[in-house]
Parts: sequence; structure tokens; C-alpha cells
Amino acid sequence: MPTPFLLVLGVVSLVGLGVLFLYGRRVATSWLRFRGTRVVVCPENRETVAVAVDAAHAAWTAPQGSAELRLSDCTRWPEKARCGQECLGQIEAAPEACRLQALLAEWYRARTCVYCGRAFPQIHWHDHKPALLAPTGTLVGWGDFRPEQVLDVLATHKPVCWGCHVLEQFRRDHPDLVTERPERTSLPPSMA
Repeated sequence: MPTPFLLVLGVVSLVGLGVLFLYGRRVATSWLRFRGTRVVVCPENRETVAVAVDAAHAAWTAPQGSAELRLSDCTRWPEKARCGQECLGQIEAAPEACRLQALLAEWYRARTCVYCGRAFPQIHWHDHKPALLAPTGTLVGWGDFRPEQVLDVLATHKPVCWGCHVLEQFRRDHPDLVTERPERTSLPPSMA
């Protein structure tokens, strides 16, 4: 039979673990929600800017109520580093809608590849990133643009899936290694 001391210690331990679990869950959820680059409109000059929320600060303040947001980076910094950070209202109102990767994924989801015509499945940003076809006919990747240029780029460029991007880039870099064959419209008589 357990002694009263062990019983109290067990109950206190369980309560402590429960509180730690709930606190840790709120911290992790808030950090995941506010990490990453966001695209917002600067209230001062009405131009598109890229910002980053201080996700660690938001995560640590989340268990006390709602997360306290502040910027850790902005494309207008360091010149405008002492701004009032009014753009945070856009992030608070729609944290996912202004996330750069979510914005791009939504744009690709509504389109098909300009080369193969296939729809875009879930995009894996760590590998197999889709690309773009510029109005000039050149293939470009997302590393060629600054985040604040995204909305302008989306208005002028066409989507290219990862497979076609690799294929077309190889075709352009090594034309001597590529053999173009006409597309077959029907099977030869021996195979019919």
C-alpha cells in the first residue's frame, strides 16, 4: 500500500505533466503558426513587403493568452526599423493567407503546368520546387526573386512543374544531347 507521501507526489507529478503538456502544446502551435516569411502591404507606403514574425517571442507569449506579435525582419529595414509595425494587423487577421509558401501553393493549385498540362499536387518546398516561365521565355526559380516581388511575378509568369523544369533546363543547357522525335498519333501496323 502506497504511503500518503507517495500518493501526493504521484498526483502532483501528474498535474505537473498535464500543465507542461498544455503549455508545450500552445508554445509549439504558436511557433509553427507564426514562423516563415509573410507578404503584406506596408501601411506607410502601400507597397508589398516581406516580413518575418519573431516566432519564438510569439510562442513564449502564447500560453499567457494570445500570442504577442512583433517583427524580427522586414524588407524595409534597417532604414525603417523603428516603424510602428502596423502591418502586424494583417498577419493577426489572416496568419496563413499572408504566409509566402501558402500564397504560392494556392496560386499553383489553381493552375496547370504550361508544358505538360498537369495539375500541381501538394508542393514540397524542400525539394522538387516548381518553377516559372518568364514572359521572355526563360525558366526561372523562386530563388531568383525577392519575396516582396512575388505578387508582381505571379501576375506575369506562368507555372512550370518540377519535372518539366528539369527537362526543359536540360534541353536548354545540353541541346546536343537531346533528340527530338515527332509525337506518334497512332500505333504502327505491326503493333496494332
